[in-house]
Amino acid sequence: MALRSSRRRVPVGGTSSRGLGVRVSSKVHHAVNLDGWTPRDNDGNRYRFNDYRLAGRATVRIHTGVGRDTRTDLYQDRRNYVWNNDRDKATLKDHHGRTVDTESWNRHHHRR
Repeated sequence: MALRSSRRRVPVGGTSSRGLGVRVSSKVHHAVNLDGWTPRDNDGNRYRFNDYRLAGRATVRIHTGVGRDTRTDLYQDRRNYVWNNDRDKATLKDHHGRTVDTESWNRHHHRR
């Protein structure tokens, strides 16, 4: 599993925060059950996967704002931004609370 940021401060659809979020990608060929897994930021904001299976070699985008969940896009239904553009850290934890992947960034660099 890999975590990637998708921190576009330009909102999708005008004034909402739908365009912000992270991507979770599978590097394996088989589906992965993400039920109970949580991507979270440095401030402790988190999204919990509920009954979600990620297909092999697929990616799902987790948006901050309000929207309709699909197979490739999930929404946290928040009205405010979560991910910071200037710097932040995203951590993906499995259903046991173990860290699976992290990604941090500042204005100029991404770090894994």
